[in-house]
Amino acid sequence: MEEEEYSNGSQELGYIDCHCHLADDMFDKDLEEVVANSKKDGVSAIVVVPIGLEDFSKVLDISQKYRDVLSPCLGVHPVQRGTEDQRCVTLADIETALPEIEKHVDVLCGIGEIGLDFQPRVCKNPSDKDVQKEVLRLQVELAKKFDLPINVHSCSAGRPTITALKEFGARNVVMHAFDGRPAVAMEGVREGFYFSIPPSIIRSEQEKLVKQVPIDNMLLETDSPGLGPEKGVRNNPSNLPISCEYIAKVKNMDTSEVRRITSSNALKLFPKLTKFVKQ
Repeated sequence: MEEEEYSNGSQELGYIDCHCHLADDMFDKDLEEVVANSKKDGVSAIVVVPIGLEDFSKVLDISQKYRDVLSPCLGVHPVQRGTEDQRCVTLADIETALPEIEKHVDVLCGIGEIGLDFQPRVCKNPSDKDVQKEVLRLQVELAKKFDLPINVHSCSAGRPTITALKEFGARNVVMHAFDGRPAVAMEGVREGFYFSIPPSIIRSEQEKLVKQVPIDNMLLETDSPGLGPEKGVRNNPSNLPISCEYIAKVKNMDTSEVRRITSSNALKLFPKLTKFVKQ
């Protein structure tokens, strides 16, 4: 499908997936088909983010291969893969990653996935939360240095994450799949943060979040292969309309208007995505 023209809102703009893990092993066998279907289903751009440091090369490789629709972020997630299970990020992780991120900064549309994750299974030691905050601070500074937006994880740490981002002077922020209280989200809205809504919203308890966050602070995402409309079923970027339709229903808007506004918001936050849109 050819990209739809867009000029100051006068033409339709396709969906933009602002947070997606297409480098995940679950896409190894059919990534080409997934990308092709996404384009066919009206997706103009997909922001690809890693989880583990070991994903960096793959994120860059697939973003180059499908450069007509994929754009990469690199960043150090607060949860990393351990030898037997997931583990909390360490300062050694960020020391390893920073030079690699800087080396590829020219091709990145943002820094991410970064943030805080205070789930007890992740933060097993008293110092883990402080380490996560320092890793986040270093990456906020990196993003400011290169004037890049940040793609933020905040699982079980909504208020601490927003508080830390304010403390660190973060700007150009998307809070991905925010699971905190709407009142906390509104603190982020007042800072100009965006909130991206995944298809899992239809089975979550975050309707109040969608009601309260202004549409001008909303983006669409899938977090593929996770956070799909059906638990345990692989998600993909073609499910973006599910998020869009849910937002439209809750806010009593037309789906086309939700798509236009969220995609326009995405282009403001991720200006490098404008290359995917005919001006």
